Parts: sequence; structure tokens; C-alpha cells
Amino acid sequence: MFWKFDLHPSSHLDTLLEREGLSLRELLDEEDVLQECKGVNRKLLDFLLQPQHLEAMVASLTQEPPADGDERLRYKYPSVSCDILTADVPQINDALGGDEALLRQLYGFLQAGGNLNPLLASFFSKVMGVLINRKADQIVSFLQKKDDFVPLLLRHIGTSAIMDLLLRLLTCVEGPRLRQHVFTWLNEEKIVQRLIEMIHPSKDESQHSNAAQSLCDIVRLSREQMIHIQDSPEPDQLLATLEKQETVEQLLSNMFEGEQQSDSVVICGIQVLLTLLEPRRPRSEFGGLGGFYCTVDGQLELTSPVGRDALTSQASLGTLLALRPRLRHFHQLLLQSPKKEVLRTTWGMLEPPLGAPRLHAVMLLGSALTAPEPGLREELLDLDTLNTLLDLYFHYVYNNFLHSQVELCISNLLSSGPPGQGDGECDTPTQNTHNAVVKHLLQRCRLVQRVLSAWEENDRIQAAGGRRQGYMGHLTRMANAVVQSMEAGPNAALLGQLLRELPTEEQERWETFVSGPLAETNRRNRVDLVSAHPRPSSSEDEDDPRLKEFAFPEEAALQQAFMDFQMQQMTSAFIDHFGFNDEEFGEQEENPNSNLFEICCKERIRHFDDDEEESDGEAGGWEDKPLPAGAQSEGFAVPGARWDS
Repeated sequence: MFWKFDLHPSSHLDTLLEREGLSLRELLDEEDVLQECKGVNRKLLDFLLQPQHLEAMVASLTQEPPADGDERLRYKYPSVSCDILTADVPQINDALGGDEALLRQLYGFLQAGGNLNPLLASFFSKVMGVLINRKADQIVSFLQKKDDFVPLLLRHIGTSAIMDLLLRLLTCVEGPRLRQHVFTWLNEEKIVQRLIEMIHPSKDESQHSNAAQSLCDIVRLSREQMIHIQDSPEPDQLLATLEKQETVEQLLSNMFEGEQQSDSVVICGIQVLLTLLEPRRPRSEFGGLGGFYCTVDGQLELTSPVGRDALTSQASLGTLLALRPRLRHFHQLLLQSPKKEVLRTTWGMLEPPLGAPRLHAVMLLGSALTAPEPGLREELLDLDTLNTLLDLYFHYVYNNFLHSQVELCISNLLSSGPPGQGDGECDTPTQNTHNAVVKHLLQRCRLVQRVLSAWEENDRIQAAGGRRQGYMGHLTRMANAVVQSMEAGPNAALLGQLLRELPTEEQERWETFVSGPLAETNRRNRVDLVSAHPRPSSSEDEDDPRLKEFAFPEEAALQQAFMDFQMQQMTSAFIDHFGFNDEEFGEQEENPNSNLFEICCKERIRHFDDDEEESDGEAGGWEDKPLPAGAQSEGFAVPGARWDS
């Protein structure tokens, strides 16, 4: 056999590596160097693992090349070196992770002054990520000895690759003990507080964005680990710190206090707050404690909170308590028009535009309205926030991002009951607050009247030849939410009572609207997945007695048998009943075609003799012979056979 002789084709690199005086750059110019490296080419690895070559590859990743230098020095050599060092070859990982001199050289990239080269930063982050994953003990021990690691990380947090490095440090460390050790170390370094300090008007927007994204990743990652790692030796310190009331208060202070207010700080701060208000799936789903939240598009919807551990409840409560005194700032943000130029759109002029800060404020206030804290709802009712949301909804006719958030908020308020109602733990103040929200929505906000007026206004505009209002789709969903919540749900009785308290004329308008335009719109929006007269399936064809009585011609019997075989369903008993049984073979012998088949075989197939010469056996046995006249007259045909006339 071929493999007995170990005949492996030698590669071009093997020949090249035998040459004396071969330089690293000459080797990196070869196209198949990375493939050979991943294939663990011994000669290639011996060359690359030489100390001077490892040092040269690390230098190409960490030292800024001259701006007027060769493009290979600026792009190709660093890129190929990064691919080699991150090829996940055990010998390279051991050599790089076990040499502290190389680690110091690699770490020196962070210590460079000024802004980092984004391309080199991505190479640096990728190499460090592989080392953190494969050599976690050595790398964590090395980084802990560096007192300036966290400050350097935060100094360059505006570079996305450095933000990725922080995330790798939180996610790529294997083993719960070591991971918990890393979290504790970073918490002692006050990484959370320092990231919040980066979300400040004095910093640039890239630092705002990456710091906020890092905080959001910490929250989501920590909560996921709380779910999957039930035997964690101690609670997650980073998450506990981030959910503390004083931590959230510091974030809110950066957003609203100071001489100038930054839109970027407001947007990034709201993103962190929305992440903190996101629900956490319970450990009960994985055999742990009970109680969980549900969310849709950033909205906080509390289901059963019974059984939440003390740390989780305290942290969530701290977030809500810190948010309550700042609700008036977010409400005021909705009332203030952004200082932006008039925006020209395809349908007209926006003067002024809604703006990203106000859109994010709508998302946050919608989450606060559905939060399990009665004090937040009471504060928002006093501020008349729901009316403001509806005003913005109808003012910005074609902003569907805004429409979806307002519609979702109102639908949640109408369809959900007070927190704890499903578990029998809803106290009287909580129930009263929830009822006050529903009453405020129908009485103070005049939701039913505004839906009717907006619908009629749209009909008038379209009748005059105008375009359909952009909020009509969400308005339809909002109206359906009112109808469905009146028919069934925790608020059905209260909504029915409030509707009966409306003037008689408005009640009649609403009933006419529900049974007329709304019902017609729902009918048009209902799309049938199949036509009214679907085509019958093959199984129905088999049951049709007309097809059972149909007699196929004998010459098509084999084709029909094959088609029947194809229609069989593959079941567990299919193998046992595959093909024909003995009785069926016996019945087939009575078929006149079976004799004809035997005649054809005898005429066409020649039995070979072992002593017969090879030359006679090549062609003699396959000579074409004419069929008997009887066979041709019967019209028998063998698929794939060629007959001579």
C-alpha cells in the first residue's frame, strides 16, 4: 500500500527552509506559510520558534512602522505575523506565553504614548485573546503584576480593539474559580467606576460609546454566568457593584449635571440604564431558584418575582431607586426640542427632528412605566409622561422607531396586571397604583378619543388624495390592544367600567369603529398562507377510489411500481419490509412478462468459462443480438437497454 512507505510530498517551504541564510521576511512572503504552520510543519515551527524570529514577529505587531516605508512592512508582515501567532498551535502558544520577555514586549504596546494604531491594536488584542484563552494562569498572573494595566486599558478604551480585549479578559478565561478571581481583581481595581467616569462630557464620543458598551457587556455576561454557573463560590462582584444605587447615581450625575449637556453622554448612559433594567432569566429554568422577568425590545415586564435571592433583589431595587429622582430630567428632555438644523426628508421638512436623545428617553421611560416599582409609576403620572409620549407619537408622523416604542409601552400597560398579581402577593398600594395608570391612560390621556380622532383624520387626508399617515399600522395595533384587554385580561373589568363612563356619543363612536373600520382593517391584514382551494396532496391521491380502479398498461407496470416505491414513507419498519417478500415473487412468476424477461436474459447474457481466453471474453459476451419476434411484438422494454432493429 502507498501509506506503508510514508511517501508524503515535500512542500516548497521544506526546500526553502534548507537554504542557509533564510530571513524571516522571505519566509513571510510565501503564500502557504500560514497553512503549513497550522499543519504543524516541523521544519517551519523550528524556524519560527527561534527566539530572534519570535521577537521579530512580536515587534511587527507592537512597533509603529515608518509612514513612508514599504507597504509590506506596514501591512503584510504584521498581518501574517499575527495570523501565525494566533494560529492556535500549541508550540507557539507555549513559547509565547512562557517567555516573560516576549510578554513584556507585547505589553509595551499599551504603554506607548498617544493614540494607538487601530490596525496594530486589533493584532495586539487578537494575540492577547488567544493567550488569555490558552494560557490563562500565566497571562492573568502577568497582568496582575502590572499596576498600570487597568489605567492603560481605560486610557485607550476609545479604541475598539482595546474594548474587545477587556471583553476577552471577562469571557475567555476558562474555569469558574479563575474567572471569579479575575472578576474580583477587576472589581478591586474599580473597573466599573472608572468606566462610568469615561461617560462624561469631558471625554470624546468614542470613549463614551466603548465604555457604555463595556458596561453593558459586563451586565449581560455576569447575568448569563449566574444562570449557567449555579455552583459559583461567591456572587459576581462586578455586577453587584454596577447595580448599586450609588453607582447608578454617579452615571445619572454625569448625564445631567454640569455646565454643558452632551447628547452622546445621554444616549450612552441610557443604553447602560436600559441594560440594567433588562430582565434576568431565573435559575429555576435550570433547576435553581424561582422568579424571572420577561422583556420585549428593552421593555421591562415583571412576571413572578417570588424566590429571587437577596443580592438580586437589592441590586435591582438600587437601580430603580437611583432612577426615580431623575425621572423629571428625562421628562424634561422630551419637552426640549434638540438644537438641530431643519432636516429635509422625502416627505417634507422636520423642524425640529426628534433626535436620538429623545428617542432613547422614550425607551427608558417606557421601561420605567412597566417596572415593578410603584414609586416610579406614581412619579411618571404626576409628570404626565404618558400624555407627552402620545403627543410625540402623533406629532412625528413618520418616525416608526418612536411609534413602536410608544405603542409597545401602552400595550404592555393595558395587557399586564400589577406586579405579583399572578402569585397572590400584590398588595393594595401596588394594585391602586396600577389601576391609577390605566385610569390615567383612558381619562387624562383620552386614549380612546385620540385613537378615533387620528383614524378619522387619516381617512379625511386619504379621501383628499393625501398619503396615509405613517403611524396607522401602530395605531391599529394600539386599538386592538384596547379591544383585547377589554375582552380578557387582568384589566378587563376596569377597562369596561372606564369605557362605560365615557359619554354615550363616544361609546357609540367606539363601538362603530371597532365593528367597522377596525374589523375591516384586521380582515385585510390577515394573510392566508394557502389559497381557499388547496391542491390535494399525494396521500389524498392514494385514497381516491377513482385512481385505485384505474388499470395501468402492463408495459408501464415497472414504472408504476417504482413510483409507488418512491411514495413510501421511511419508517422504523421500512427496512424489515423493504423490497418484495417471497409470496410476491411467487405471484410475479405468473405474469407473462416474467417469462419474457428470462428469455431476454438468456439471449443477452453469455456465461463465461474460466479457461476461456481473455480476448474472447472482452467482446464476445456482449455482442448485440436481435430480440425474438415475440419479444418485440409484446412491446416489452428494459430501461437503459439499446436494441438493434
